[in-house]
Amino acid sequence: MRILIVEDEKRLAMTLKDLLEQAGYQADMAFDGNDGLELAKSGIYDAIILDVMLPLLNGFQLLKALRSGGQMTPVLMLTARGDLADRVTGLDSGADYYLTKPFENQELLACLRTILRRQAAIVPDFLEFGDLTLNPAASQLSCGERSVALSSKELEMLTILFKNTGQFISKETLLLKVWGYDASVNANSVEAYVSFIRKKLSLLHSSVSVKVARNIGYRLEVPS
Repeated sequence: MRILIVEDEKRLAMTLKDLLEQAGYQADMAFDGNDGLELAKSGIYDAIILDVMLPLLNGFQLLKALRSGGQMTPVLMLTARGDLADRVTGLDSGADYYLTKPFENQELLACLRTILRRQAAIVPDFLEFGDLTLNPAASQLSCGERSVALSSKELEMLTILFKNTGQFISKETLLLKVWGYDASVNANSVEAYVSFIRKKLSLLHSSVSVKVARNIGYRLEVPS
């Protein structure tokens, strides 16, 4: 899982990054609100650890912008401001949890696991688009009475596309979400798996297609 840390205290951000990586997560950092928002909007993160007191754009503003754009990535707000009014503002802005400094490392990890579990709990058993039904638990894609089995990478790519219907997902986002920072893969891997998925859509006789927009990305489409 990949976590975004938005924290202007660089020493603390590095400490959090080390803590998360020791716990088995991958972590990226941003040191101001503008950079944090741009990274968060990419959609590649499973959770965000967000400070309130940030330069350029504070945590409350960042979170409101993120939620107003439809991004529902779980957010753990981390700040020295512990007043009730601040906690209420954070939660009303769309935070999933509010933790004040100072904190124990194990407490932060427990809070992170909580919001990640909560996010997983609201994912439906089946995802649907057009005439297709995706069953992540069974790694199966169905159209009417026909079904095909999916490889792990095909399933991950389709899950991302099913969850983001209506918007293009960039090749870079798919690479990061499905393969992470694996130096052995490149953009050709995305193209290859899109080809595999298209073949399976054809086998299913589905009306759904994978639309590609040059230099923009991919999305699922149905005939208008």
